[in-house]
Amino acid sequence: MGANTFDLVEMFIAMGPIPKGVSIILLFMSIYSLAVGVERLIVFKKAKNQSAMLLRIIGKLWQEGKIEESIKASSDKKFKNSHLAKVMVAGLNELEFQEDSNAPYTEKVESAKRAIERATIKGLVEFKRGLSGLATIGSTGPFVGLFGTVFGVITAFQGMGVAGSAGIGAIAAGIAEALITTGFGIIVAVVAVLFFNFLLNKVDIFSGEMANASSELIDHYIKKKIGA
Repeated sequence: MGANTFDLVEMFIAMGPIPKGVSIILLFMSIYSLAVGVERLIVFKKAKNQSAMLLRIIGKLWQEGKIEESIKASSDKKFKNSHLAKVMVAGLNELEFQEDSNAPYTEKVESAKRAIERATIKGLVEFKRGLSGLATIGSTGPFVGLFGTVFGVITAFQGMGVAGSAGIGAIAAGIAEALITTGFGIIVAVVAVLFFNFLLNKVDIFSGEMANASSELIDHYIKKKIGA
């Protein structure tokens, strides 16, 4: 490696076994972050688009009082990625089941609320899949990189001792190579944190949408019963 060149491949080749291992671990961490981030973005986009389409259909059916048709529409495979569809199906199925029972009116409503709550929790768990890994990488990435740097610096100073030279030039290249892992670790952590915060914000939005949809469903049922 020339004195004025910055070749990552040459630096990687010159690294000791531990810094190399750390670099490989950080590479896998970065691949995981990108894979999870992109996959979640695709899932969230599908959920958003399918839910918007479902709301347009459900709105008309509710106005016409067509509960069975609403259940059928929400259960359609084309809405399988919709977070609102899961909530609607759970609530509508429970309400339809309770209609055939002799339970008090308030108990029917509470049963539907519990069914919707279970569906909401299940949906949020699915949305958060992989996010804990991003949080872990975001918090540990710099430390993993620093671990490689520490051993790289130790190796550089050992090389200086073997060469019997006290000049900074004898260890400058080794320290530069060692610091690469810290820089790589910071970059990996930043990417993971950005994805985590962005995706978590999306999950919060979906949570609010599910809460609003479930409230509208219950309110519609109550108004229907009062008007009956």
